[in-house]
Formats: sequence, C-alpha cells, structure tokens
Amino acid sequence: MVERELPRHVSHPDRCHRHRRARGADRRGCRLDVYRRWSLRHRFGPEYDRLVADREGRTAAERELRERERRHAELDRRPLRPESRARYAAEWEEIQIRFVESPVEAVNAAEDLVGRMAAERGYPAGDFEEQAAYLSVEHSRSLDHYRRAHAVREAVGRGESDTEQLREALVHYREMVTDLLGREPVPTARHHDTEPVPGAERYETNR
Repeated sequence: MVERELPRHVSHPDRCHRHRRARGADRRGCRLDVYRRWSLRHRFGPEYDRLVADREGRTAAERELRERERRHAELDRRPLRPESRARYAAEWEEIQIRFVESPVEAVNAAEDLVGRMAAERGYPAGDFEEQAAYLSVEHSRSLDHYRRAHAVREAVGRGESDTEQLREALVHYREMVTDLLGREPVPTARHHDTEPVPGAERYETNR
C-alpha cells in the first residue's frame, strides 16, 4: 500500500506523535529536575545555599551534594551508647561552667568535644571540612551553627575575637552537641549565685 503524500502544511501523524512524546519527556525531565533540586535544598538547608555561592553555580553544587549523599551512605554510622551520651552530656555541662573563668579554653574544649562525638557516631575525624561535609547530610541545620562556632575558634588563634563572640560560639556549639547527643535536651549548668551560664537554657532541637 502506497502511503498517501500529505500537503506540505499538514504534519504527518507519526511525526506529530513523536513530537508529543518528546515534549512529554521534556516535561517529565523538567519536573524530575525540580524535585531533585527541592529534595537537596530541603535536606541540606543552609549548606545548599552556602555551596551554591561557593561553587558559583547550582550544577556543581548539586553534583557535590549528591556525591556527599553517596559517600555518607557508605559510613558505618551509629548512635551514641547510653554511657557515652551521659559522659558527653556531663562534659558539655563542665564546658559551660568553665566558660565563666576561661572563655577561650571552653570554646576550644567545645570544638574538641564535637569532633570526638562525631567520630564515635561514625563520622571521619581530623579534618574539619571533611567531617562537616559528612555531617551535612543528616545534621545540616546544626551544621550551620557548627561552622559559625568553628570560625570564631579560628579567629581566636589570630587574636580577632572578643568575649561576646566567644559566648555566641558556645551557643552555636550547643546546637551541634545537642544534635549529636540525640533528641533529649543537653543538661544545663548553673552557678549557685550567678546568672545562667551563657547558652545553657533548655530548648528543643530542630531535627
């Protein structure tokens, strides 16, 4: 059977069907891209925006975030044992008390505490940026606080921080300490005849 030739201004039915399928695939692909972007922004929060600005574009940033998810899935992650949790909570309480007499020492101790807690939960220890990259997958909201606290601690070594900045750093560290400890609030510390230790009030974490 000879196919009838259609006028030039009339599209062939098969060709129209192929075009519709292509447009449908494009729309589905677009929706998938939008969902993937939303999923990354929802999961990584402030870390997503920070990385987009740092990498000068969404494509590179999102590629790195997906790679973080892949590497994070390979970790042997675990919750803190009850005895470890109690020990770290007590150590954090001591750090808050120590801040009154020695702010710099307390901030350094808080940095060390977070590093050890993260390591015990299965995250790489040592390099801050490497550890932060892994933490960003499940602790993105508190990671922004951790970065702020770490920046103040770095400024301490350059002699560029004051007591108020150190106090704010301790409050930021508390966000990550509480997140790593789990759902229960971190125990607070109070002196007998002084105001509450900076950053010691109870609060619920945003997990």
